[in-house]
Amino acid sequence: MGIISWIVLGLIAGIIAKALMPGKDPGGCIITILLGIGGAFVGGWVGKTLFHTQIGTFFDLRTWGLAILGALIILVGYRMVFGGRRRD
Repeated sequence: MGIISWIVLGLIAGIIAKALMPGKDPGGCIITILLGIGGAFVGGWVGKTLFHTQIGTFFDLRTWGLAILGALIILVGYRMVFGGRRRD
């Protein structure tokens, strides 16, 4: 997949991950894109390590599932690190 495909996949996977885990998170569109792109990499690693599968093409359901799974993992970590800080 090309860089544009990774960005589009990351944006959509990040949006889906935030929709699956609603809550007030700091960060806007850029954080969502980075969350999704990082999630695609984490999802690819999880798929390769645990499920012995690889990320396929852009329109492959396995690619989207792994990217969303990875984005959820990163979102949980992001909330654990930055979610406890409150501004007064």
